[in-house]
Amino acid sequence: MSHIRAGRRGHASNRAAAAALALALGLAACGGADDTAAPEEGGDDGAAAEEGVDEPEPVAEGVTEVPVWIAFTDARLDWTRDVAAAFNEQLDGYEITVQGYDNYEALFDATLLAVDQGNPPAVVQYFEAATTEANDAVTNAGDPLFTSVTEAIGGRDQILDVPVVIDDVVESAANYYTIDGELRSMPWNTSSAIMFTNRTMLEEAGVDEIPDTWQGITEACDTIMASDAAPEHCITWPNHSWFIEQSIAQQGEVLANNDNGRAGRADEVAIDTPAMVDYVTWWKELQDAGHYVYTGVQRDWDGTYNAFASQQVPFLIYSSSDTTLLTEEGENGGFEVEASFMPGNGDRAEGGNIIGGATLWLVDGLETETEDVALAFLNFLNNPENAADWHRVTGYIPITNAAVELLEEEGWFEENPNSAVAGEQLAAAPASPATAGVLMGNFVAIRDVITGAIEDVLVNDLDPADRMSQADEEAQRLLDDYNELFVD
Repeated sequence: MSHIRAGRRGHASNRAAAAALALALGLAACGGADDTAAPEEGGDDGAAAEEGVDEPEPVAEGVTEVPVWIAFTDARLDWTRDVAAAFNEQLDGYEITVQGYDNYEALFDATLLAVDQGNPPAVVQYFEAATTEANDAVTNAGDPLFTSVTEAIGGRDQILDVPVVIDDVVESAANYYTIDGELRSMPWNTSSAIMFTNRTMLEEAGVDEIPDTWQGITEACDTIMASDAAPEHCITWPNHSWFIEQSIAQQGEVLANNDNGRAGRADEVAIDTPAMVDYVTWWKELQDAGHYVYTGVQRDWDGTYNAFASQQVPFLIYSSSDTTLLTEEGENGGFEVEASFMPGNGDRAEGGNIIGGATLWLVDGLETETEDVALAFLNFLNNPENAADWHRVTGYIPITNAAVELLEEEGWFEENPNSAVAGEQLAAAPASPATAGVLMGNFVAIRDVITGAIEDVLVNDLDPADRMSQADEEAQRLLDDYNELFVD
C-alpha cells in the first residue's frame, strides 16, 4: 500500500498508515472543485469489470501497455481515448490506454491498490486540492509515489518527436502547480469560478448592467426582486469551499501562512480573517434578504445549475467548466446567457481569482522507455490543437498560450465570448501567493470544515465571525495532525 511521505523515515510505517487513512477519509468527504461539470454518466454499458470503472480494450500481445487513469467516465473519457488513439498511431510496441473512474476518491483508492500490488498505472489524475497529498505520497519502500514532470522531461524540447509544451502552460495553472520551482504534474483540466447571467431576465427586471462586485449584486437583486418580473430568488451558487477560497484570493488574502504554503510548508491556517468574515456575512445577508437561495445540500452542483437553467434565478456563480453547457441551456431555453467575472468585494479588489481542476501525475520508477511514452503523451494531450479542442468541447480553459493563440486566430472567442471569460479572469489576477492558491496538508478535509461552517451560518443562523473562528480551530487541528505525520 502506498502512503504519505513521513519525513522521519524511522517512524514511517505508523505515520504512513494513519496518513493514508486520513487522506482516504478526506477524499471521500469531498469530491473537490473539479466535480463541477454535468453529472457523469458513470461506467459504460455494463461491460466494466468493476462498478464505476470504465476499462479500456486490452492491448495486443507483445505490446507494452502504458495506462493512464482519469476521473471521467463521460464524454471527456471518450475524447481522451480518441486523442490517445491518435497518439498511439505514432508508436511501435507501446500503447497508451485510458481507464475512467467515476470520481477522484475511487481513482485514488484504485491507485493505492495497484501500487500495493506492484502494478501501478503510468499516469494518474488528481484534483488541485490534493496537490500537497499527492506530492507527499510515498510507496511502502518510502520512495516518492510520483516524480516531477519537469525533472523527468530533463530540459528536452521533444520526446519521441512530440514537442514539449510544459514551458507554455498558462501562468495561472503553472503558478498553482509549481512546487520548489518545478511542475510536479502536468496541468490539464483547469477552470475558475465565474458568473452566469440570464440577460433576458435582467432586462425584464429593468437592470442594464451586470454587476461585478458584492455591492453591485445586492443592488441589482434589490431592483430585480422589487420589479414586476421578480423571480422567486435572485442568485445562487453551491455551498462549496472552492467559492470561499476564490473570494479570499480576490481580496488578496491567503488561507495559510508561509505565503499560502508557497514559501515553506504551511503550519497555520487563516480561516477566520476579516476577509473571510466579510464574505460570509455578505453571503448571509443576501440569504436573509431573500436574494440568495440555498438548496440545502452541500456541494450541490446539480441543484444550483438547474435553478439557473430553469430560470428560477437570473444569476449563478459556478465553475467555468460548464460554460459550454450553460450557454447551450440559454440557446435551447430561449434566453440569453452571458458569462462575466466572479463578483468581488468592491472595497477590496487587490487580489484575483484562482484555478480549479486537476493535473496528471507521473508515477515514479517507470522503465525509461515507458516513462518517455507517458511524457510524450502528456505533451501530445496538451499540444495546441488538442488543448484548443479540449477547451471547445468542455469549457475548461485552453491550458497553453499556443492554444489560446490558435483559438484567437480561428475567431473562436469572438463567436463564443462566454468561453473567453474564465481565461481572461485568471490572466487578470496579479501574481501573488493569494492568487497562486494554497498548498497545505489535509486541505481536502479542511475544505469540508469550511463548507460545514457555512452550512451552520446559512441554516442554523450562527454568527459568521464566531462560526468561522470555530472552523479555524477545527482546520488547524487537521493541519497539525497532517504535519505531525509528514513534516521533516
